[in-house]
Amino acid sequence: MNSLLLPFLLFVVLFHCTNAQPSPGYYPSSKFRSIAFSQGYSNLWGSQHQSPSQDQSALTIWLDKSSGSGFKSIKSYRNGYFGASMKLQAGYTAGVNNAFYLSNNQQYPGYHDEIDIELLGTIPGEPYTLQTNVYVRGSGDGKLIGREMRFHLWFDPSADFHHYAILWNPDEIIFYVDDIPIRRYENKVDGTFPDREMWMYGSIWDASDWATDNGKYRADYQYQPFVAHFTNFKIGGCTTDSPANCHPVPASGTGSALSDQQYQAMLWAQKNSMTYYYCQDSSKDRSLYPEC
Repeated sequence: MNSLLLPFLLFVVLFHCTNAQPSPGYYPSSKFRSIAFSQGYSNLWGSQHQSPSQDQSALTIWLDKSSGSGFKSIKSYRNGYFGASMKLQAGYTAGVNNAFYLSNNQQYPGYHDEIDIELLGTIPGEPYTLQTNVYVRGSGDGKLIGREMRFHLWFDPSADFHHYAILWNPDEIIFYVDDIPIRRYENKVDGTFPDREMWMYGSIWDASDWATDNGKYRADYQYQPFVAHFTNFKIGGCTTDSPANCHPVPASGTGSALSDQQYQAMLWAQKNSMTYYYCQDSSKDRSLYPEC
């Protein structure tokens, strides 16, 4: 082999290793058994656009010009782990919002809390955007203070199922993709952390006004229906009626905080896939975000 090629090949190998998906070392999804859709959830709206599998292990929901669809957990929770595997539609999906999120908007209308995972549709040749967000005592009336972090993932969400999850405990909120923590939101400042009971939701709906390039590309119903597949539903934690001594779900094998290996995996995800972080947005009013 030409000795001049050795430095180049070494660079290629090191670059590949640096950017390869890391192991988080701890897999919270493995701590909970999968449940049937009907064990944990029920239809919320758009029942005619919702189709569970015969054994209730999977659910398909879709959006067309007439309606989208949504579902809601049967129980409310004060903390817990909430996960599901999703596979999305390929092709033109601009304007479509595929959401999996915690909220209490029906309990506290106009003053609700929310923890979001949203996979935002796109145009052919461009990746889906995964948006995470945390609302605290806000609403959708212009007074909402969002705390967005967005990613272009290291895989195509329409090519296969991947597991998306939220861990919410009194100390932190952690967002996971295939057990890799992609974001950790700490309980650092009073009034900036959701602490009231919430329900888990899933939905597909038309968010054309903002979902794809701030509304530049809108849902085009010549490509309808827009379909989202869910399976591998997992819920664990303390329901609202659990005894006071119910323990929150830990983030790692040693306790509430991420392990060093998990933390390094999170840094990898943010370095390679993060496209926006609200604390780095100079256009924001910093006084509204004391946790930054």
